Amino acid sequence: MQPPSPPLHRLLGQTADVVAAVRGGRSLTELLAACPAELRGGTQALSFQVMRTLGAAQAARARLAPRPPPPAVDALLLAALALLWPADAPPPYAEHTLVDQAVTAARARTPAAARFVNAVLRRFVRERAALAAALQRDLLAAHNHPPWWIARLQQDWPAQWPALLAAANRHPPMALRVNARRGSASSYVDRLAAAGQAAVALDDPAFGGQAVVLERPCAVHELPGFAAGEVSVQDLSAQRAAPLLLGGAGLDGLPPLAAGARVLDACAAPGGKTAHLLERADLDLLALDSEARRLQRVQDNLARLQLPAAGGAGRVRLQAADARQVSLWWDGRPFDAILLDAPCTASGIVRRHPDVRWLRRPGDVAALAALQCELLDALWPLLAAGGRLVYATCSIFKAEGRQQIDAFLQRHAADSPHVLPASPGHLLGVPDNPDQPVDPLAGDGFFYAVIHKP
Repeated sequence: MQPPSPPLHRLLGQTADVVAAVRGGRSLTELLAACPAELRGGTQALSFQVMRTLGAAQAARARLAPRPPPPAVDALLLAALALLWPADAPPPYAEHTLVDQAVTAARARTPAAARFVNAVLRRFVRERAALAAALQRDLLAAHNHPPWWIARLQQDWPAQWPALLAAANRHPPMALRVNARRGSASSYVDRLAAAGQAAVALDDPAFGGQAVVLERPCAVHELPGFAAGEVSVQDLSAQRAAPLLLGGAGLDGLPPLAAGARVLDACAAPGGKTAHLLERADLDLLALDSEARRLQRVQDNLARLQLPAAGGAGRVRLQAADARQVSLWWDGRPFDAILLDAPCTASGIVRRHPDVRWLRRPGDVAALAALQCELLDALWPLLAAGGRLVYATCSIFKAEGRQQIDAFLQRHAADSPHVLPASPGHLLGVPDNPDQPVDPLAGDGFFYAVIHKP
């Protein structure tokens, strides 16, 4: 027997706490993990919707109540206004129910503000159409991203910026990666069909030939063989990393790495790309991460997938270390290939992590670009002659992509590094992609450069 669903006013209260904490700088992932189990599912659904329309809610609240209320009251108002905002999809609750339950949440949490919350929300419902029309001229309300973020996209992508912002507010598809050591994408699609789940297999070598996209998302425990390590959840753009590093057919003649090749995964956690490499090849692989606790997630992923495979030419080591501090972890032997999936703003994965746009600050772009620069300069000398370094970020900002690599090539011109034709460049996740055509099932926003050392 299914336990009863928690009342909406409790979910709204929990969602308001999430809004307040995100505005204070905490990540949605962290907050949902700490949410009481019985409220987590409902809070996650509401929080994701609120994050996607939080800009419009902030603009509406400023019109309806120019003097900001106390933070706890403001967070509840913003959550309710975001859920009441006009949307293409039907609202999750009837407007009168949502208003009533928001007022109930206010009475339970901030009793003195209940009448104020009721008045603001009822006025919004009465004037919603006119307010929504008026606020379409407000960048924050119209695009639900901070103005500085919008300005950067306008500068980087003058023709694509509206499409990029719209794509960031859409629900992403659920893509899977079938463990190549355990089965094929086509056979897994058949298993899904037998379980009543429609999906399509993508045999494009750019993704490694093991990609599957579901017709509708589902919980991981509903995926056949997930617990046994037969499949993982991984966006299509992220599935490009392993094939680019390993090389082979369909990648502009990029020669395949030999079995037992010495590989560095420099920023490995949470381990999705590490696992993909080991599913496809036997490697002598060192997986680094600056935080030991994050390496536990890598270990958990490898254990679920039963990796590395026994025997063969491969071995895997996990080590907690800052990749920039080479003298503290490197044994002096060059690597045949290096994957640098560098820390970044995550501006390309906002549709999956809608809180990112509200967590980032304008100065973060320059600070993260500086870190990426340091990592590139520290790791390049560790690459063997004839080796390749795959630089990746899940960002659509040029400062973390094309501009970063252009500057790297200039700094290291004496070594004659060059970007191989197999490099995808910027993947924007929209049809109008200047660097290369994008499949209709496009993945998240990413940047990839494959740099060869002569």
